[in-house]
Amino acid sequence: MCLIVFAWRPGHALPLVVAANRDEFYARPAQALAAWEDTPGVYAGRDLQAGGTWLGVGPQGRFAALTNIRDPGQVPGPRSRGELVAAYLQGELGVQGYLDRVASRRGQYSGFNLLVGDADHLGYLNAREVAPRLLQAGVYGLSNAGLDTPWPKLVKARTGLQGLLDTADPQRLLTLLADQEQPPDAELPETGVGIATEKLLSSVFIASQTYGTRASTVLIADDRGRRRLVERSFGPFGGHLGEVSLHV
Repeated sequence: MCLIVFAWRPGHALPLVVAANRDEFYARPAQALAAWEDTPGVYAGRDLQAGGTWLGVGPQGRFAALTNIRDPGQVPGPRSRGELVAAYLQGELGVQGYLDRVASRRGQYSGFNLLVGDADHLGYLNAREVAPRLLQAGVYGLSNAGLDTPWPKLVKARTGLQGLLDTADPQRLLTLLADQEQPPDAELPETGVGIATEKLLSSVFIASQTYGTRASTVLIADDRGRRRLVERSFGPFGGHLGEVSLHV
């Protein structure tokens, strides 16, 4: 998952609204959004290579999502980051307790940003920060650096989300996630991957022959605990593969 914009508004009629793009190599096998037969109450996509996931919901209002930290010089961790999302959705630890546990063993994973929440709290952990924290009400964005790092695509998507919160229509949010416009070269971040790759990765929606946006997912949770999930799946060059819509 490489871009997540979300509104966390405890006490609001729609306390959680999420719009997220998962970017990955097309060759990596994955299952689209679905109920997990081995864990009743969990709904998520699934990485069929390592078994984890990038975004999903679970029982008792659980929500979790993940992005990677872009750093070509980092030493790869021995464990898959996707298990961090899956373990929270499948487990029983509360938000703070779970993030504290992950923080104590974050060295086992390559760099990551992790969001976990329930009906009452939403927490955030950056693998390179000292401690996790609970988020206050607000509109936020995560890409492949720290929370709200002002990369052009993050700022654009976050601003777009703010303008859609009154209606929170899934199709309009999916349109927001489909934006392939790239910013000028002078506005690109410098993350050590070279200008051509920085440019490829600079749009909200990424499309190429081998790597790009594999899934665009919208989550809308209401104050009665009902959640709507809509996900579109994509192949090389952004080819549309299907759409899943769930009310859970």
